[in-house]
Amino acid sequence: MAAAGIVNTPIRARVVLRENAMSPGTTKYRASQAGMLPAEPAQARRFGKARSAQSSALLEDYVELIADLLAMTGEARPTDIARRLGVSHPTAINTISRLKRKALARARPYRGVFLTQKGEALARRVRARHRLVVDVLLALGVPAEVAEADAEGIEHHVSDVTLRAFARFLQSR
Repeated sequence: MAAAGIVNTPIRARVVLRENAMSPGTTKYRASQAGMLPAEPAQARRFGKARSAQSSALLEDYVELIADLLAMTGEARPTDIARRLGVSHPTAINTISRLKRKALARARPYRGVFLTQKGEALARRVRARHRLVVDVLLALGVPAEVAEADAEGIEHHVSDVTLRAFARFLQSR
């Protein structure tokens, strides 16, 4: 561990540091690392939350984009959705099918994709969450373009507790 950061030290010093460094197989290493790990149920819950957020993030991105396209152009065609999300047309079609199964969208042949009331409500929540995350990042001094890009990932993983804290932070400024 410590040896990796040494650049301009004599060879003997690097060897001594390596000998004294804790390696993953030593008891000392395991004991020090065990103190930093959360309890198994808590860690499993965190990872489960992250996996769930990743799964819903895709659908949320589609719903948000469909709402934006409908508002700006009056239509949301699978071809436009695929291009804007940087995915293939078949991938967009498959995900739109998932949206339909979850009652978030409906599609008409040759007419594009439309959101159900449930889909529109989700799009509003996702858009509000996105704006809040962007606003916090901007308040922290993050450049606008970076804040928008970073918010695309953060918005799907942030909890309601954290979102409320973000809102309080912005209101207190």
